[in-house]
Amino acid sequence: MRTAYSVETVRAAERELMARLPEGALMQRAAAGLAAACADLLGRVYGSRVVLLVGSGDNGGDALYAGARLARRGAGVAAVLLAPERAHAGGLAALRRAGGRAVGTDGAEELIERADLVVDGIVGIGGKGGLRADAVPLALAAERARAAVVAVDLPSGVDADTGEVRGAAVRADLTVTFGTHKPGLLIDPAREYAGSVRLVDIGLSLPDEAELEALQHVDVARLLPVPSGESDKYRRGVVGIAAGSARYPGAAVLAVAGALRGGAGAVRYVGPAGPAVIARFPETLVSDLGPRKAGRVQAWVVGPGAGEDAATVAEVVAADVPVLIDADGLRLAEPDAVRARTAPTLMTPHAGEAAALLGVAREEVEGARLASARDLAARYAATVLLKGSTTVVADSGGGAARVNATGTAWLATAGSGDVLSGLAGSLLAAGLTAVDAGSAAAYLHGLAGRFAADGAPVGAHDVAAAIPGAWRDVRE
Repeated sequence: MRTAYSVETVRAAERELMARLPEGALMQRAAAGLAAACADLLGRVYGSRVVLLVGSGDNGGDALYAGARLARRGAGVAAVLLAPERAHAGGLAALRRAGGRAVGTDGAEELIERADLVVDGIVGIGGKGGLRADAVPLALAAERARAAVVAVDLPSGVDADTGEVRGAAVRADLTVTFGTHKPGLLIDPAREYAGSVRLVDIGLSLPDEAELEALQHVDVARLLPVPSGESDKYRRGVVGIAAGSARYPGAAVLAVAGALRGGAGAVRYVGPAGPAVIARFPETLVSDLGPRKAGRVQAWVVGPGAGEDAATVAEVVAADVPVLIDADGLRLAEPDAVRARTAPTLMTPHAGEAAALLGVAREEVEGARLASARDLAARYAATVLLKGSTTVVADSGGGAARVNATGTAWLATAGSGDVLSGLAGSLLAAGLTAVDAGSAAAYLHGLAGRFAADGAPVGAHDVAAAIPGAWRDVRE
C-alpha cells in the first residue's frame, strides 16, 4: 500500500530525525537519492547539461547538493538562483567546488532551452497558491524545452496536502519525493503535474495512520471475498439493484452486469427494466413488487437510470442494510433520510453530482477533490466515492482517505459508472465495509477499463466483461 502524509506530519518526522543525525546528514541523504534519479534519467551524465531552478530554503539546497554530485561526474551544471541572497549557502558552495556555476534569472530561459535536464527546486512542500510571478517564465520555458524535468519532492506550485493547483506550476516528467508520498502526488489535478514518482527512503519514522492511502494488488486481493466449501448463494451475499426506468433500461442492465461479477452469490433486480435484464442475464432474480417485497438482500444499489422515481429511492434508503446511492438516486434521496441511516451508506457521485450536492461549481470539486469528498461525507454522514481521473474514497468517521488511479480516460463513457455501482454494491453484500467496498471496486473497475480498452475506445459492457480478468490479475 502506498501511503501519503501531510506536510505537518512530515515536518515533525524530519525534526525528530535531524535531532539524532549530524548536521546536514538528512539533506545529504535526500540529495544523494535525487542525484541518482537524475543520473538514471539522463543515462549518460558526463557531458550532459543540467539546469537547477533554485529557490530559497531546503528544497533549493537539495537541488544544489544533487547538482554538485552530477557536476563531479562530468555534467555541466548551472544553478538559476531566484533569490540569490537566500540560496542555501552550503549547497551553493558545494556546487561551486564541484565546478558548477550560479546565475541569475536573466538569460535563464535560454539555458533551459539548451539543457538536457532541468531540476525544479523552486518551492518545497510548504508552498501554497501557485508559483510567484518571477518563477512562472522559468516553468513555462521548462515545459517548452526538450529537457526532462525532475521535481524535488513535489512540483513547485502544487499543494502538497490537497493536490490543488491554484495558479501556474511546474510540470515534471519525474518527481523524486523524500521519506513518504505527499497527498498531492496521488490526487489530481496535482498528480498530472508530478509525472512518474520515485520515493527515496531517508529514514523517517511516521505514524501508523496516514493522511491518504493508495491500495495495490496485494491489498485488494486481501479484501476480495472468496467462497468456501460451505458457501451457498445466500451465504455469499445477495445484492439488490433498484435501477433503470422506461427511458434508461440500459442503466439497470449495466448495474446488474457489474453486480454479477462482484462476488455476491445472487443479484435481485427491482424496477421497470426486468425484461431487458432477464434477456441479458437470466440468472438475475427479478421482481416488480418494489424493494420491500423483493426478498432478502444484504445490500442495495439504488439510483442508476432511476429518472424521477423518488419513491423507490426513499424505500431503499429506509432499508436497514448497506445502501449504495448513485446517479439519479443522489439527486432524489432526502439528505435527512440519508443522515439518519444506521447501516452503512456509500455515495458514488462524479464531480458534477458532487458539486450539485455541495452547492458549488464543478470546477471547485475538480480542483479540490480530497476536500470535496471529505466535505460531502461529513454532510451526509456517509462514505463517499468521488469518481474521476483519480477516485477518492472518504468516510464521515475520518481516518485515511483512499485514492485510486488504476483507471483510464477511456472509462469516461456512458454506463461506466453503472457498472461500478453494481460491482461495489456486490462487494457490500459480500460483507466488505463501505470504504473497502468502494476502494476495491474502484481499483477493479479501473483495471478492467484498462484491460478492455487496451488503448482504444471501449463500451461499459466491455468493462463489465473484463472484471473477471481484473479480479484474477489481482488475486494471482
